[in-house]
Amino acid sequence: MDENKKMLKGNQITIKCLENEGVDTIFAYPGGFSMELHQALTESDIRVILPRHEQGGAFAADGYARVTGEVGVCMATSGPGATNLLTGIADAYMDSIPMVCITGQVPSSMIGKNVFQETDIIGMTRPIIKHSYLVLDASELPRVIKEAFYLAKSGRPGPVIVDIPKNIQQQYCDVDFDVSIDVKAYDPNPATRPEDIEKIKKMIEESERPCLYVGGGIISSESSEELKKFAEGYNLPIVTTLMGVGCFPEDHPLSLKWLGMHGTVYGNNAANECDLLIAMGARFDDRVTGDPRNFATQSKIIHVDIDNSEINKNKPADLGIVANVKDVLIELNKAPVRKDYTEWFAKIDGWKKKFPLTYKEKPDRVQPQYVMQKLCEMTNGEAIIVPGVGQHQMWSAQFYTYSFPRQFLTSGGLGSMGFGLPAAMGAKVARPDALVINIDGDGSFQMNIQELGTLHINEIGVKMIILNNQHLGMVAQWEDRFYGSRRGDTVMKNERVERPYPNFVTIAKGYEIPGREVYTREELEPALKEMLEADGPFILDVHTGYDEHVLPMIPPGKDYRSIITE
Repeated sequence: MDENKKMLKGNQITIKCLENEGVDTIFAYPGGFSMELHQALTESDIRVILPRHEQGGAFAADGYARVTGEVGVCMATSGPGATNLLTGIADAYMDSIPMVCITGQVPSSMIGKNVFQETDIIGMTRPIIKHSYLVLDASELPRVIKEAFYLAKSGRPGPVIVDIPKNIQQQYCDVDFDVSIDVKAYDPNPATRPEDIEKIKKMIEESERPCLYVGGGIISSESSEELKKFAEGYNLPIVTTLMGVGCFPEDHPLSLKWLGMHGTVYGNNAANECDLLIAMGARFDDRVTGDPRNFATQSKIIHVDIDNSEINKNKPADLGIVANVKDVLIELNKAPVRKDYTEWFAKIDGWKKKFPLTYKEKPDRVQPQYVMQKLCEMTNGEAIIVPGVGQHQMWSAQFYTYSFPRQFLTSGGLGSMGFGLPAAMGAKVARPDALVINIDGDGSFQMNIQELGTLHINEIGVKMIILNNQHLGMVAQWEDRFYGSRRGDTVMKNERVERPYPNFVTIAKGYEIPGREVYTREELEPALKEMLEADGPFILDVHTGYDEHVLPMIPPGKDYRSIITE
């Protein structure tokens, strides 16, 4: 018998395929239609992290993938288990994160009969995945799982679903693991054409006010070194998207930090008033452009992206190039076209001096911006920061200085509250050597607070800082700005008690995780020191007051000239 062929059950085949793909960790919650897979995992060296909710498992796999660039893997049972993965899958899809999600399914003979815990997870996920498989014969598993990992990671990354009915998990068959893949009509690495490189160079040569605009594609293509060489070699100012934060060091003289609704004034000005905007691995999303018709109206636009569907989708390009951005940068770096752009840099420096990223200090309280500045100082800007979604997410991006890729892990496209804690958990599992800090709001933190149990049981040393304002802060900010401060269900506190609600330190204690509250500036530094020196997870509940606003802010539907700075 061929040594590659063995008689195995479908559940064993599945786990062996994961081992063959180099999977070392899976975030998996068992149930009636996935327990066969868990039984096979008991015979494997793959580390199984049991989240306290399937959504937590999906976000953890997402965080694992974001921090490593490898495929994150999660697993759930059919029906409610699978539907609980949906938000995490959509999050990975929006931000182009490589994930493989395995779901148990009811026996194939029962599919379509509305039996107990059946849902059509293939149909439900179709708009939010890169590809999906319903496996109807165990002998198909090696090819399917190999293809799933290949599709998840290649080209523009994204999530892939593999749905395995219980009878297929139980099916015995002769299986050959030595399979090849042949995905029709899929070109994950389009060739870079020399004539496109020459066109880019010519447009740069003719430009007097160029600006680089780069996004998450730089990080997923591992192009940060090539980008730095390109920006320095051609002397180009550079602004990132929120997803691109960290792909270029923010303390570099060419950096304008990030642009968009809450980005820097000087970054937004440069992107809008340049005469050549060079977009690489970014997609002109609405949080960057507002109304795209009013964005970069004076600019010629070069758009480089690996996904053909992004070219001309949101903003017409004068030169659209479908290619791997890393290949393009390597070619451009062979013979740089350098100019001084003296007037242009003088203008940018003027904007930097006039509109620095700052805030009005209030010495009588612990402002969230101050917390981030102090944290940056005390960690030498070297921590991996994983925020939830809301005001705290923007302050995390604004007031911590990022210098390397995969340092700021954030839910950009979907903006999922509840992302922070489980994604930080996945990141820390992948990078036990790194300092991983979840920055959260009291609203966002409570959405997956149960993962405190996962941290403690698995000894995952995530540090957590809650910027606690007792409100759904970002929505409350919009109410203040555009709805006359009328509160439409954005207050989280208990009006019947004086102290903040709930008591997060007491809750953490119930999970056997230490914590501390902070009410004054004087308490902050010693509390941060205690958190950073703690052995294992630690929660810091920092009470910030609710009337801070994230500024700058471009009002929805407006352009950069309408930016609010105070």
